[in-house]
Amino acid sequence: MTRIRPFLMFQGGVGAAAIELYTSVFAGAEVIASTPHDDPSLGIQLAELDLAGQRILVSDSAIPHAFDFTPSTSLFVDCADRAELEHLVQALAADGSTLMPLGEYGFSTAFAWVADRFGVSWQLNLP
Repeated sequence: MTRIRPFLMFQGGVGAAAIELYTSVFAGAEVIASTPHDDPSLGIQLAELDLAGQRILVSDSAIPHAFDFTPSTSLFVDCADRAELEHLVQALAADGSTLMPLGEYGFSTAFAWVADRFGVSWQLNLP
């Protein structure tokens, strides 16, 4: 069966720290599998996470690249309630940046767009 999964490629061996952040801020999140590179300084060769039922692949690139994450590709999260939304905004934006502050924008009762400290972009929505 064909399936599509988001794939987050990090540089500089920060994949484990990103996984730690994501599994700490999303209730019930878990690491399904994780394989380190043969050289531990390179970080994670491939890991699979379950974040709110969405399977996401994570890898630390062993090859330096001239590109990184861009906000034009993001993970969109529909939150269960305002408390969850505010928690995610605070936790994911810590040491990152806010692209759109938490507010009402007409298409949502509450919405924020942040980039975490690893450069991954998150659109956080309260439907």
